[in-house]
Amino acid sequence: MARSKAPAKKQQKKGIDFKKIKRKLGRKLPPPNNATNTEIKSKAIILHEQSVAAEKDGLATSKKGLTLKELQLRTSHHNAKVLKDTLHGFQDLFKHHPAELQSNKYTIIQCLGKLISHDDELVREAFYELFRTQIFRACKEDNKGLVVLLLMPYIFTSMTNSSIEVRLMAFKFFHLVLEYYPPTFSLYAEKILENYKDVIQKNHFYIQDKNKLEIVLSGLAHCLSLLPCDESNTDSQRKNETLLAYEEDAAKECVRFAHVSGILKEIVGVLINCFQDFIPLIHAPRGFNKQSFNCIHHILHSIGYAIKFSIRRHSQRQATWLPASEENTMMILDPYIASMLSKKLLGSFPLNCKNNLPEKNDELNSVLTEIFLEVSEWSSLPSDLSNRFLEFLENALQGKITRSNKLSKSLLSLLPFVPKLILRVDRDQRDNLMQAFTITFNDCKPDSPLKLACISVLKDLIIPNGDILYHNDPTVNNYQRAWVNKLPSLLNQLGDKNPVSTKVVLQLLLDLARVGCLNASTTFEEEISNFFIPCQEEGDVPGGPFASLPKEVQEVALCFLYYFIIDNFSSRLLKAIVSCCLYQQLEPAVLFRIVEILHSAYKAGCIQITDHFSFFITLIARFKVVPEKLESAIECDERETYCGTFKQLTNLVCSCLSEVGDSSLVLQILERVFVEQIISKPALDNGCAILRMICALDSKPTRLSESSVTTLSEFLPGYLIDIVNCIPEDKENSYLYIQTCLYYLVPCYFLFDRSSKLTEQVLKRMRSMVSENTKALESVQDRESGRDSLNLIQCIVSVILLMHNDVKVRKLISSSKSEIDLILQNVITLQSSQSTSLTVEGKHMMKIAGERLRIAFNSLLA
Repeated sequence: MARSKAPAKKQQKKGIDFKKIKRKLGRKLPPPNNATNTEIKSKAIILHEQSVAAEKDGLATSKKGLTLKELQLRTSHHNAKVLKDTLHGFQDLFKHHPAELQSNKYTIIQCLGKLISHDDELVREAFYELFRTQIFRACKEDNKGLVVLLLMPYIFTSMTNSSIEVRLMAFKFFHLVLEYYPPTFSLYAEKILENYKDVIQKNHFYIQDKNKLEIVLSGLAHCLSLLPCDESNTDSQRKNETLLAYEEDAAKECVRFAHVSGILKEIVGVLINCFQDFIPLIHAPRGFNKQSFNCIHHILHSIGYAIKFSIRRHSQRQATWLPASEENTMMILDPYIASMLSKKLLGSFPLNCKNNLPEKNDELNSVLTEIFLEVSEWSSLPSDLSNRFLEFLENALQGKITRSNKLSKSLLSLLPFVPKLILRVDRDQRDNLMQAFTITFNDCKPDSPLKLACISVLKDLIIPNGDILYHNDPTVNNYQRAWVNKLPSLLNQLGDKNPVSTKVVLQLLLDLARVGCLNASTTFEEEISNFFIPCQEEGDVPGGPFASLPKEVQEVALCFLYYFIIDNFSSRLLKAIVSCCLYQQLEPAVLFRIVEILHSAYKAGCIQITDHFSFFITLIARFKVVPEKLESAIECDERETYCGTFKQLTNLVCSCLSEVGDSSLVLQILERVFVEQIISKPALDNGCAILRMICALDSKPTRLSESSVTTLSEFLPGYLIDIVNCIPEDKENSYLYIQTCLYYLVPCYFLFDRSSKLTEQVLKRMRSMVSENTKALESVQDRESGRDSLNLIQCIVSVILLMHNDVKVRKLISSSKSEIDLILQNVITLQSSQSTSLTVEGKHMMKIAGERLRIAFNSLLA
């Protein structure tokens, strides 16, 4: 069977050469059997060391993972969206990694500068915000001049760009640069002003879009405000300004802006024409919007700044005799500009838009009034126009115009013109102006800038050029007295919280006092006295601010005090000065200065001798050397400070007394007062000071009366005992202890040397005290009382030993050996006493004291 099937298969296969395969339409043909497979398969090779992420490890990146270098490279990209994202990346990077900006700021500025003139508005705005919020803030403490130097070429290029939008961004960005570094304008003033004039004059975009004009005008006003319109501005600019790589010579400041006069005339002309374009809007029924108001406001301010600068330059040229040239012709001399100001600008006053807020109208009219006041000084204007401006000024001063914050600032700029106007106007207008100024001066708050401005004007109203104004005009004199009498109460209202204003008031009072313009009333003297009386911690009497003011303000006050004393000295003022000197918180230098001022006033014949002596005695007798809070801590350093101050004060008073006149006569006048103070048993330091004053006036032999010597003999034993009690003995530094004791002992030694009777009476009094306390120790059983008596005896022994240690005094007490011997015998008696009030320790102390006293007594016998 198997063999029969096999041949059959072979026969069937053998008969077919090719098998036909049917293919359906649309099916892909399979590759031929002999097709070569070209597919290549491989495994990925991962090298971690070459990862891009790994390369940024440790580097500061933005939110999108870009480093500073990558962001810098992307600033040259042509796509606006990429550039905007790049600028945002810079901002994010600097916000979280400020060190990147600090270390690379100059290369970053160079890299970003070109974007200010990019065509895309979003790119320009992102550029502006990046500098405003990050770059300028980070460069505050660095070399600002170099930063500006890098930016200005890009800014100037953008200012001349054909696109108005790019130019506006350039002016907006330059305004930001000025806020960051104001001296930039002085470096490029002429070129900057030329660009401002060009953009306002040639591009009348302001007719359609006031927002664009506002950007330009606000920047121009800012620039012109930096012109040195007065000496104070110049000084502050010179003090803060450092040019790029060098310090500008201060002598060249007066000619730094010499070449801007011509361009300023052109700018003023352009601005006046621009202002005329807004006149229809002002008179239109609907009025003008906020942008239009801001534009008019900036125009008027810019014109005002230009005129102020030109007038200052004109004054400087007259003062220095600079020759006028065609290039440097001042606008102040240009009749065409003067005519434009009068007809096109000032002639439109007052501006009154019915649909506008009254404050807005008044604000614009205030600026116009300031321009009028500047121009009226060098150009004659129609009388009807002048009357309109004067009426507005009077209404502003009288408060008839609402005083908002901006209007108050405008009034600050109008006040300085009042003194000059009063000299030029007729009698009726002068009286009205004075009355209006008085209302402003009385109504404004003491600490307001308006009050400070009024005070600054008062000097020119009262003593221009150092002379009293209107000597023979009773009306003007009445106003002057009313203004002056308000100043002392103003001082006390200001207190110590407004030292700047207080100093201005004091300086004015000083200037008035120097020329004798005070004519002080009773109220005036009372307020001045209250100013110097210090605040008391207890009591209802309010104190003045003098003692709490800064030193420079106190010095002005003391200079004024000298001149005030010359014409207005009174007992009330003297009491106020004494209370000020006795104030514990008063600085020593101020205390000594007050003493010198009163002594100078005495020598000038303005203080009677009795008042002068009363001041010295009261000061010495009542000065509290150790404040109450320190009485329990005598050894602290602060006590030493107070003691040192009082020692210097005592020396100063003694020196002043020696300059008064003949010492014997002075002592004769003061002897009774000295005795009265001694009887009252003053404190140790005050007693020492009184003794020193006596010694400064006394001589050898003593000029003191017998009754005075007797009084001193009763006082000195207790005084000498207080010295030993109050000054603890320092065994480790005995020299310092002896020197301290000597300060208090020396006046006694002088008195002993000048009066042997006084020496004898003092020793007798001490011997009597020792005898009395010895008997008390033997009879009294109370240990507390015994301890006090024992301490007293020991102190007397210490006093005698201190006197014995001085060679000259040793000779003085040698004539009273019997008194010292009796003291020694009493001490020896106590050593063997059986009294229960004496402890073993007490007897031992007496034994040591007796031995020391015995040695001293034996030396007297030798």
